[in-house]
Amino acid sequence: MNAERLTRCALRQPALWLAALLAFLLAAAPFSTPLFALLFPEDPRPLYTRASFFALTLAHCELVAVSSLIAAIIGVGLAIFVTRDSGRDFRPLVSAVAAVGQTFPPVAVLALSVPLLGYGAAPALAALSLYAILPILEGAFTGLANVPSGVRDAAQGVGFAPGIMLLEIELPLALPFILAGLRSAVIINIGTAAIGSSVGALSLGSPILEGLSASNPAYVLQGGFLVALLAVTADRGFAALEAAVRPR
Repeated sequence: MNAERLTRCALRQPALWLAALLAFLLAAAPFSTPLFALLFPEDPRPLYTRASFFALTLAHCELVAVSSLIAAIIGVGLAIFVTRDSGRDFRPLVSAVAAVGQTFPPVAVLALSVPLLGYGAAPALAALSLYAILPILEGAFTGLANVPSGVRDAAQGVGFAPGIMLLEIELPLALPFILAGLRSAVIINIGTAAIGSSVGALSLGSPILEGLSASNPAYVLQGGFLVALLAVTADRGFAALEAAVRPR
C-alpha cells in the first residue's frame, strides 16, 4: 500500500507530467519537420538542425546547474557569514554588492568576461552565477535570521558546538527559504542562459539567435518554447520539493 500511495502521489505532481512532455518533445523533434513546414510554408528550412534539441537542452541544463551551484555556494556561504557575530556588520555591504551584481546586465558581464575567459561556456557561467547570487543570498539570510532564538538557546544549553548547531539545526530550519531562493535563481538562469549562445556557449539560445539573425521565426519558436517549458518544469519541481521539506 505504501508503494501504491507513493506512486499515486508521484503521478499527481505536475513536474513529472511536464518532464514527460519535455522528454516526448525532444524525442519527437527530429521528426517534426512536416509540422513546422505546415506552420511556416515559406521557410525552406523550418527545423533547426545544426545541433539536436536533446544536446541543446542538455547543454542548457548544464549551464544552469553549474552556475546555480556556484551561486548557491557563494550565496549560502555569505548568508552564514553575515548571520554570525563576526559578520553582522557586513550585512548591508554584502546585500548591496549582490544587488548590484543582479542589476548589472548579463550581456555586459558577457562582454567583459570574453576578453578574460574567451568564447564558450566560461563567460556564460560567470554571468549566470553573478546573476543568481542575490535571490539565494536573500533566501538563505531570511531563513537563518528567522531561526527561533529559543531553538538556538536550547541547542547551546545541551552543548551543541556552533558548527554542529549550524549543520543540524539552523540550516535544516532555513532549508525552505534557501530552496525558495534557489528556485528563483534557477528560473532566472534558465531564461538568461539563452544569451550564452551569443558568446559561443551551446544552449537553447542557439536556434533563437540564429532565427533572429536569419529572420526565421520557426527557429525562434522552437528554442523559445523549449526554454519556457524547461522553466515551468523546474518551477513545478521546486514547488514539490519545497512542499516536501516544509515543516508541518
